[in-house]
Amino acid sequence: MSTVIEQPVEARLVAAAPRMPSIPATLRYDRRDPFAVVMAFPAPATLEGVEVRWTFSRELLTAGLQRPEGHGDVRVRPYGYDRTVLEFHAPEGTAIVHVRSGEIRRFLEATSALVPVGLEHLQLDLDHDLAELMRDAC
Repeated sequence: MSTVIEQPVEARLVAAAPRMPSIPATLRYDRRDPFAVVMAFPAPATLEGVEVRWTFSRELLTAGLQRPEGHGDVRVRPYGYDRTVLEFHAPEGTAIVHVRSGEIRRFLEATSALVPVGLEHLQLDLDHDLAELMRDAC
């Protein structure tokens, strides 16, 4: 069984222009890091011309479908009938994108099939992680 789920999504960049351009993005979930979700934007879609990845909690993404969530670098909130807004805050500025809520729901359903919510801790190998920390400390 695969340990990774990747789902392309269509994101619309919120800008001052009347028409928001569509940019490709990918939602990624790896059960080896069961609490996290990654949203990646390919190099051509970024101002710097390099791939940009944002990592945040699956719980934040889930809760943000229903109500505004997040107080740090990533914030998520519902918008209209079937859109979700994701805000990415960095020292260089803020990127705001709209994603279809249905696409996010499908992604979250797939992640829950791989690792059910509430059972993420069963995916962690604390003995292995502690051994890695100790090895790096020497």
